[in-house]
Amino acid sequence: MAAVTTTTERSLNKLAIVAVLIVTVIFLAPIYWIASTAFKPRNLATTVPPTVVFTPEISPFVKLFTKRSQLRTAPTPEEYAAAPWWERLVFDGGEKVVRSGRGEVQWSGYPNRFMNSLIVAISSTILAVGMGTFTAYGFSRFKVKGEQDLLFFILSTRMLPPVVVAIPMFLMYRAVGLNDTHWGLIILYTAFNLSFSVWLMKGFMDEIPKEYEEAALVDGYTRIQAFFKVVLPEAATGIAATAVFCFITAWNEYAFALIMTNRRAQTAPPFIPSQVGSGLPDWTVIAAGTFLFLLPVAIFTFLLRNHLLRGMSFGAIRK
Repeated sequence: MAAVTTTTERSLNKLAIVAVLIVTVIFLAPIYWIASTAFKPRNLATTVPPTVVFTPEISPFVKLFTKRSQLRTAPTPEEYAAAPWWERLVFDGGEKVVRSGRGEVQWSGYPNRFMNSLIVAISSTILAVGMGTFTAYGFSRFKVKGEQDLLFFILSTRMLPPVVVAIPMFLMYRAVGLNDTHWGLIILYTAFNLSFSVWLMKGFMDEIPKEYEEAALVDGYTRIQAFFKVVLPEAATGIAATAVFCFITAWNEYAFALIMTNRRAQTAPPFIPSQVGSGLPDWTVIAAGTFLFLLPVAIFTFLLRNHLLRGMSFGAIRK
């Protein structure tokens, strides 16, 4: 009987491994597709069947960072030889880099949009996690009148799709001059992530024994000192897990960034689809922008992976 049970367990383990591998391939396939397309020549980006083996090139990234136009006449051998190596890659694709009257290269708007995404996502994440941590601590440690109603009200702000209020928010922002500003997006993303931050951090705060703070208070610490020196170190795992989710939400947000911004504070998500070549969309340039856009959130999540794994089992949203 024991032998049969062992054989069954091994079979189940093998099936579980196969299932995990299948799910992993399904989830990683789009990432591989984007990464491979970012290094493909333009003529191989839409081939049927897809081209798997090819010689990688970086011309999509050169096109991503520069303004370019269609070549009307082929460059002369002298012009081709005098051009920088990266500009020759654009020539080879039938386009040319746009230059000013003084011969300066005209760069695209992608670097500015990428920096805007970093500014808005990092700032809103810090604000949402910071305020959410303080709010969750208050609900966890003190008796608040109407606590159940307040927590439900905070959660209810996530029940309505954000895009539904985009037009009213646009009109209000236009009235107060917050359209196309970094602060406008930071306020929106902070408000959107705050409810999630409060509820998630509330679960982490409830897991931290109150006796830790009581011992610190007996030793002469004030309440605020006990919070920063005792509670925050214990809640570091929860803060890291909450920060990852808030950062991902703010980093990938598209609707508000498209409606509320135009040029000065526009983030990368609305800008990437606009990168088209002359005539048909240049999917290699779009893939290059998407590939670079994936890196910060992937690096951030990788650095906090240990906290994230522990955080998902340590804290919980429950009432």
